[in-house]
Amino acid sequence: MLQYQPSNVTVVYAGLILTGYDDGTFVSIERNNDMWTLKTGADGYGTRAKSSDKSGRVTLTLLQSSPSNDALSAIALADELSGAGVNPLLVRDGGGRTVASALSAWIVKIPQVEFAKEVGNRAWVFEADSLNIFVGGN
Repeated sequence: MLQYQPSNVTVVYAGLILTGYDDGTFVSIERNNDMWTLKTGADGYGTRAKSSDKSGRVTLTLLQSSPSNDALSAIALADELSGAGVNPLLVRDGGGRTVASALSAWIVKIPQVEFAKEVGNRAWVFEADSLNIFVGGN
């Protein structure tokens, strides 16, 4: 029997193991563009073109109470001041074979902040110029 355990998913950014994930979808990974694009002529003749663009985004959703918000805020603010916020990023399912990694990733912007009756979340968006993704099973 195969098993999936959310606690086996690890996100590491700038050497920091991030913690305090939201209880819904807490990691989303995707490339910015398709690997191939199709151009079809008026007569139906088609040609596909390979894209060399491997850029992508990783969205990490943390509880508002997560201490990782403090670390990510410090990195984002330092990047805003000095441009020194490009760091390695790794997402790995320790119970499966899915891995996403980038040598150069950065925080796109400070997340939206909301306060409510219940504990909310903070969505951190990272972008990378070359995001390697291997979608494996569990």
